[in-house]
Amino acid sequence: MWTGEIYFLAKEAGIPQFIILMTFAVHKTLSVAGALLAGLLLSSCSSTSQQVEAPARLPAYHFVPGKTAVLHNGKAIPPRNAPPQVKRAIAAANSLVNKPYRLGGGHRKHYDSHYDCSGSTSFVLKEAGLLTSTRHSKLFLNYGQKGAGDWISVYAKNGHVFMVICGLRFDTTGSGRRGEGPRWRVDGRNARNFLVRHPTGL
Repeated sequence: MWTGEIYFLAKEAGIPQFIILMTFAVHKTLSVAGALLAGLLLSSCSSTSQQVEAPARLPAYHFVPGKTAVLHNGKAIPPRNAPPQVKRAIAAANSLVNKPYRLGGGHRKHYDSHYDCSGSTSFVLKEAGLLTSTRHSKLFLNYGQKGAGDWISVYAKNGHVFMVICGLRFDTTGSGRRGEGPRWRVDGRNARNFLVRHPTGL
């Protein structure tokens, strides 16, 4: 029913004009609020859809000339044509190899004696100039840009995070307060329920 018709019928019913006008004002306000709420809900759904889920399982390491790093005595050697930030990331990760695991390691101090998954991931990205502050695993769900990167990919979920740099996985196997610290790994792994992100441009 049109607003003019409603106004006419209300007048015919003897409803005072100021009450009619007030009713229209409230109706208009509620309509605007409803539109705003709908917009927020749509925006939230859109934001969620922007995420990219990792495959259920990541494949084992496969050498690709000029694209993947080479593992030698537990340390990664980057491709010659890798961007400087990627080479810095690999050097930083190499410096953590064989560090023991400890829950919370790398969060209170940048240079620590122990590291957990998010502490080691944060360390590598900070050393490469790709992160400004240490993050917990959940905060990596919105790191950088969606999807896998050409050189660096970050796989995150609430409770764990790891990286793939130049085809090599840099990961911990911590469980509770114990576990194996950050290492380069060549075997495949379960990645179900992880979201994949990457540093901008890499």
